[in-house]
Amino acid sequence: MTDSNPTERTLVLLRHGKAVPPDGVVDRDRPLTERGRADAVAAGAWLARHHLLPDVVICSPARRTRETWHAAASGLTGTSTEGAPGGPAPRIRYESSAYAAETADLLALLRSVEPTAGTVLLVGHNPAVSLLSIALDDGGADRDGLPTGGVVVHRVTGPWSALGGAPAAVTAQGRAPY
Repeated sequence: MTDSNPTERTLVLLRHGKAVPPDGVVDRDRPLTERGRADAVAAGAWLARHHLLPDVVICSPARRTRETWHAAASGLTGTSTEGAPGGPAPRIRYESSAYAAETADLLALLRSVEPTAGTVLLVGHNPAVSLLSIALDDGGADRDGLPTGGVVVHRVTGPWSALGGAPAAVTAQGRAPY
């Protein structure tokens, strides 16, 4: 859903849902727990209710982030009981540099987003997602960090290629239970 104002954009950061403990599982292969899947669906429904339908999704390739995106996508399209609007399918980018990322890595990915995208959803891991939020709006971001399945929304002014050059205010936050 592209913004009508080409100088204002929306960045949505979503931390992956609760994952199974790493006992005996390679970190990249950790799946979501049942609660993690339910929280991700609820996060997607929350995004839909707030009209935050992404044009582009940047997602870490780790299993828990991919499962979070897929569950959130089902919440975005809604069901008859949720009343969430559907919309055009976003462009999905699974980016290996989003796994074990630092703030600079995530900024580089976001700066590469096509200029016509109005809303971008980044599905990633802590601490990088929370640190990115703080770097974009030190006064408005949650200094304790996003919980699993947590969402923070930033208003970006200017092109994606300049992200981080000016503050991007936090406009909304959500956390489970939604």
